[in-house]
Amino acid sequence: MTEYGGSPGSEPWHPQDPLYGDGGWEGQQAHVAQQSAYGGQPQQQYPQQPQQPQYGDWNQPQQPGYDGQQHPYYEGQGHPPYEQQFAGHGQQHVHQGEWGAAGGYGHVPYAADPGDPHNQQPVAYGGQQPDLYGTEDAYPPPQPPGRRRPDPEPQTEPAADEEEHAFFAGGGDDPDGEEHELQSRRERRGKGRKPVKAKKGRTGCACMVVVLVFGGGLGGVGYFGYKFYQNRFGAAADYAGSGNGEQVTVEIPKGAGGWAIGQKLKESGVVESAAAFVSALQANPDGKSLQDGVYTLEKEMSAASAVELMLSPKSRSNLIIAEGLRNTAVYALIDKRLGVAAGTTARTAKKEYRHLGLPAWAMNHASLKDPLEGFLYPSSYAVTKGQKPEAVLKDMVSQATAKYQELGVEKKARALGLDGPWQLLTVASLAQAEGTSHDDFRKMAEVVYNRLEPDNPQTYGRLEFDSTYNYVKNQSKIDLSIGELRRYDNPYNTYFSKGLPPGPIDNPGEEALRGALDPSHDGWYYFISMDGKTSKFTKTLEEHEKLVEDWNASRKKNR
Repeated sequence: MTEYGGSPGSEPWHPQDPLYGDGGWEGQQAHVAQQSAYGGQPQQQYPQQPQQPQYGDWNQPQQPGYDGQQHPYYEGQGHPPYEQQFAGHGQQHVHQGEWGAAGGYGHVPYAADPGDPHNQQPVAYGGQQPDLYGTEDAYPPPQPPGRRRPDPEPQTEPAADEEEHAFFAGGGDDPDGEEHELQSRRERRGKGRKPVKAKKGRTGCACMVVVLVFGGGLGGVGYFGYKFYQNRFGAAADYAGSGNGEQVTVEIPKGAGGWAIGQKLKESGVVESAAAFVSALQANPDGKSLQDGVYTLEKEMSAASAVELMLSPKSRSNLIIAEGLRNTAVYALIDKRLGVAAGTTARTAKKEYRHLGLPAWAMNHASLKDPLEGFLYPSSYAVTKGQKPEAVLKDMVSQATAKYQELGVEKKARALGLDGPWQLLTVASLAQAEGTSHDDFRKMAEVVYNRLEPDNPQTYGRLEFDSTYNYVKNQSKIDLSIGELRRYDNPYNTYFSKGLPPGPIDNPGEEALRGALDPSHDGWYYFISMDGKTSKFTKTLEEHEKLVEDWNASRKKNR
């Protein structure tokens, strides 16, 4: 068995050799020296593995050729077959008799193999090198440069891993660069070592992370897509039936739209979703007439049932302030609705009236019985237990102020010969108190304006309205004697004092306000209510007294 030495030859490979680069040589003697043939660099030895059985016994004559075939290169040069240079299995040098005829082939240096991945020079023959053929670290026997073949790729499991993309293998963006790097590492580590697999653990983790990320993303997109579809195209959640029997009071604020109302009802447990309520409201022909206020409903109603009940007067539980009510009556209603002690709201009004939103023209009037009289506007109010009296009063004052501004009382008062809107509001309250129907409010307002003239030939500037006396007394009597009326000294008693009372005597409604703004011009000075529903008007005192006699006769007859 042989080893390649590291001695320099006379020249490595001659360019004139017809087989230059394919293993030929000119047979020059090589000097036995321990340095490289290419520059004298120390070289590494090639440990060799035991010979394979097909090589045969090295002591026996062999047929020409390395593998039993004829090779013209060796025959043409007169050299024995390549295998005959090995004299035996386990020896450290060749038999000189077999190599001597060719001039000592053991001393001929081989040129460096450009394909050798180790870029190492052979060690010169004859050097004292350890025999590694019989060890576990042995490599296959060396071959001449022209016979060397690229090392076959190890047939191991990494073939499947190498097909994976670099991203899943835990690498970078260049899969070819990683493949070259792995190949270079295998060549540097040697042919006999099993290649290292491509980061299997990281590959599995990376795949799992990608699956989770993409899976979670797709799941989230799917969920929100489903919710979007349900919200846009799916049927809204809704209860069935007309409720479970449990009543609940719901306050709908002024100006609330369908969606806001639906949200209120949903929060109170009446309907299952606001969307269902909006759909039912739009489907009902009378849905647009739904108003704000307090409604008594049931929990778990279908949206259609809730809409139908809210459109019915049966569900309305608002605090209703009728036209012509005095403040004393309104305060009592508020106390009852809030569940507070009687007189609570009246005391709040007296104490806080300056902070409840009155307009400037309604402030600082003398001799007023109640500064808020005329500003608790007749309407429907959402008043429920738990509210404060001050909040309810503010709401009423706000509605009154808005209505007066809408009707333009400030601009039109002086055109009617009045000092301002405060007097106009007082006229409207008188028309409201004495009138018996909406049809006669204009005539009633004309009576007031005509009697206010100081030189009128009928009353000479006195109004003489029973309603003003009843207001001071906080009563509603009709059987009043003229002597009693004229003896009571009070600014509100129009039988005693000339002109208008200090302020409104009730809370007039819109029709009475419009009557005061646009009175008739027929010359009416007197009026009388015959049946409590209609009024008759006259221009002279004689006509009026005749109607009074007729009225007294009818009363005696009906007793």
